Amino acid sequence: MKAATVGDNCMDVYLSRQESYPGGNPVNVAVYLTRLGGDASYVGWVGTDSYGEQMRRAIRDKGIDVSHLHQKEGQTAVTYVELIGSDRKFGDYHEGVMEHFVLTEADLRFIEGHALVHAGIWGHAEPYFPRFKEKGLITSFDFSDQLHHDLTRRLPAFVDNAFFSYTQDDAYIRSYLKETHALGARVAVATLGENGSLAYDGERYFRREAEAVTVVDTMGAGDSFIAGFLYGIMNGLPLTQCLEQGTRAAAQTITYFGAW
Repeated sequence: MKAATVGDNCMDVYLSRQESYPGGNPVNVAVYLTRLGGDASYVGWVGTDSYGEQMRRAIRDKGIDVSHLHQKEGQTAVTYVELIGSDRKFGDYHEGVMEHFVLTEADLRFIEGHALVHAGIWGHAEPYFPRFKEKGLITSFDFSDQLHHDLTRRLPAFVDNAFFSYTQDDAYIRSYLKETHALGARVAVATLGENGSLAYDGERYFRREAEAVTVVDTMGAGDSFIAGFLYGIMNGLPLTQCLEQGTRAAAQTITYFGAW
């Protein structure tokens, strides 16, 4: 079973370390899926600058299909990152060529040759999800911590696996996940940082604690959780094991600098 990830990419530039790492939710998910043994493609745009070439080369070298990673005149997206202890804080973000990202009919047909498609809230891919759903793809979307964004109301009808970022297991997030399921999502999942994760499938809640590891950099933790969870979905595992795989993948990611 092959997965396509679609939309935003960016170079994560650590100012204090004078280092840059490729990232962006769909890119990270593709890399982590491949690391787990999956087969992934990434569809997006990069610029004609050196960051664009660095991004393409890094993704390709991870064994990901980049045949629909297009180069557009302009700058590759950049996020400036500061580390406060082991926690990353995002600074300025320059969207670059991804500001005008659209999928061509050729891109869409390519994506529809996959079993699963994943995108995130900053990737401009949401207009295509009704089509993906109609074509029978397993759909996945990361709403990040944007719990009040208008897409959280409009998109779940076309999303099988809806992911959110929150802080703790409380009455609010339980009600929120239940409502997301009622809006059409098959499974609604909240990653809770050091407090683990929580999922709702329409019948019951599933809770998983985070693994105890030495944290170096939290960059990519949520994305690797999503990849682990989706890898479980792609292999027909029950929800408890999908949460377990996501938790294990996230624990591995936070033990080193950069998303991957």
